[in-house]
Amino acid sequence: MAGERTALATWWSAGLMSHLRSGQVARVVYGSIVGLALVLTMEAHPPEEGRVAAALVATGLAVGLAELYSELIGLRARAGAGEEVGPLRIVIGDTVAVILGVAFPAVFFFASTAGLIETDTAFALAKWTGLGLIGAYSFLAARLTGAGHARSLVHAGGAAVIAAALIAFKALIH
Repeated sequence: MAGERTALATWWSAGLMSHLRSGQVARVVYGSIVGLALVLTMEAHPPEEGRVAAALVATGLAVGLAELYSELIGLRARAGAGEEVGPLRIVIGDTVAVILGVAFPAVFFFASTAGLIETDTAFALAKWTGLGLIGAYSFLAARLTGAGHARSLVHAGGAAVIAAALIAFKALIH
C-alpha cells in the first residue's frame, strides 16, 4: 500500500511538473479568465443552468478553436520563414487547455441542472474555484522561479486580489 502511494505521488508530481513547464499553464489561466468573465456576466440575469453550462462549453470551444486556428497560421508563417516549429501536439494540447479553462465551471451548472446543488451555489463555486485556480497557478509559478513560500504567497495573493476585485466590481455594478 505504501509503495502504491509513493508511485502515485511520483506519477502525480511528474505530471504536475510537466504541466507547469508547458505552455498550457498560460492557456488554462487565460481560459479561466474568459470563463470567469462569462459567469459574472450571466450571473446578473441568470438563464437556466443548462444554458449557462452550454454557453461555457460553447465559448470554450469557440475560444479554443480560434486559438488553434491562429496558432496554425503562426506555425505556417514561421515555417515559411525558415524557422523551426514545434510539434503540432503541443498546439493541440494548448488548445485543449484553453477549452478546459473556459468550460470547467460548466461542471457546477450541470450539477445544478441535476438538482445536486442550487443555482446560486453553482455561481459561487464557479467564481471562487476560478479565483482559487488563478491564485494556485500564481503560487506554483512563483515557486518554480525559486521564490520562497512567503514570496509565492504574495504572488498568489496579488493574483487572487485582482480576480476578487473583478468579482467585487461585477457585484457592485449589478
